[in-house]
Amino acid sequence: MAAKMVPFGGWEMPVQYSSILNEHLTTRKEAGLFDISHMGEILVEGKDAETFLEKMTCNLISDIKEGQVQYNAVVNEAGGLIDDVTIYKWNTNKYLICSNASNYEKVTGHLNKYRSGNVHIEDKSSTYHQLALQGPLADKILSQYLNKNLNSLGYYQFQEFDFQGENILVSRTGYTGEDGFEIYSSVNLGVKLWEELLQSGKPLGLIPVGLGARDTLRLEAKYPLYGHELSEEWTPVESGIGFFVKEKPLPFLGYDKILSHKKNKPLQKIVGLVLEEPGIFRENCSVCGEDGMLLGKTTSGSHSPSRKDSIGLAMLKIEFTEKGTIVYVDIRGQKKRARVETAPFWVGSVRNKK
Repeated sequence: MAAKMVPFGGWEMPVQYSSILNEHLTTRKEAGLFDISHMGEILVEGKDAETFLEKMTCNLISDIKEGQVQYNAVVNEAGGLIDDVTIYKWNTNKYLICSNASNYEKVTGHLNKYRSGNVHIEDKSSTYHQLALQGPLADKILSQYLNKNLNSLGYYQFQEFDFQGENILVSRTGYTGEDGFEIYSSVNLGVKLWEELLQSGKPLGLIPVGLGARDTLRLEAKYPLYGHELSEEWTPVESGIGFFVKEKPLPFLGYDKILSHKKNKPLQKIVGLVLEEPGIFRENCSVCGEDGMLLGKTTSGSHSPSRKDSIGLAMLKIEFTEKGTIVYVDIRGQKKRARVETAPFWVGSVRNKK
């Protein structure tokens, strides 16, 4: 489709098809289709699957209902993140973990290292294709294409459908802040779904969207990105996703450190920044106080097409993470005034589905 391609997580990925600005705004106003077949899928099965996953993740696996998806994180012995994941539950004996592209082999190895009891772990990433259909018109587009009423499919829920001779999985999830779906199928059907969805959704404004707009959309929604806001060195609390860390009867790896951060606050934390002066910052810019004291570094940054200002995320000392705190970002030697923002930068149509 004449996309501009770039290397990403060991893959050649489309960064844009038309322009990042057009793809971003179209997803916010109508809908965008993302090829995310680089993502990883790991099947965890067996009568001890639930107990095993409780030990490996920091959100409560027992809270997941059948047909529900949960945002979670696989953690290491030191309390850092192996990966942030979504977990799909068929029943207490069968779960699917969706992992980031660069991490699914690492996640599979980590799970196998601690595997115990009646648990079978299988990396299914090479057999799954995955698409994301996102935007205010995503429901209408997919409902028409599948000839299904998707109103009953709630936020962070999934269903399986017989479609074109195959069982496909559809979840109301995404990475843009808009309503939308992620669609799992075989590779061959995935290519067909891509082509047919773009064609059938075209009258409603659907266009293909690349990595560039995927990044600006997730940043406006204040969703973290592994390798930027998330790493093996930082706990989920430091990374700004401590809201789903739960106390458990069966402790997970790094339990004491992660729970201590949640109860007593860590020394540093990821927060949002909005630039109050002209300029755009990216990752690894120094952030200082008014007196010049180093407070931390930016982890992501961009111009916000929806807000028309400059936004980003930064790891800062905890005492400077309150909403409205004024800090200064060093952009190529110039100190630019910014304020701390604790809420999402932009709230899209997904708010109607929560």
